[in-house]
Amino acid sequence: MSVDEHEIGTVLVALADPTRRELLDALAEEGQASATTLAGRLPVSRQAVVKHLRVLEEAGLVRYGRLGREVLYEVRPAPLDSSARWLAERAAAWDRRLEAIKRVAENPPARPSDKPADHEH
Repeated sequence: MSVDEHEIGTVLVALADPTRRELLDALAEEGQASATTLAGRLPVSRQAVVKHLRVLEEAGLVRYGRLGREVLYEVRPAPLDSSARWLAERAAAWDRRLEAIKRVAENPPARPSDKPADHEH
């Protein structure tokens, strides 16, 4: 599976902000919510919520739709899932590297000077 490095970078940047993570959590709980509803749950203005939602939308983490005059946002989990898989793959690769280092550290290869000397006849 090919991983879109740009998409993952955009997702990680979007998730770097704690307010955006709170917004995602709130949307996950609510299912759908307006910026006004979300602003009521957070200590930031509605305008700030809209700006954060825009970043999340650009990262593909939320989408919005209209219901009458109201704009409702909801979580799109696919980019989050692919980013989580990518991170898990990186973690597994590092675990393998660290395990190899540990094996070498615990069982260093024999050096030539560590071999028993040959007896001359």
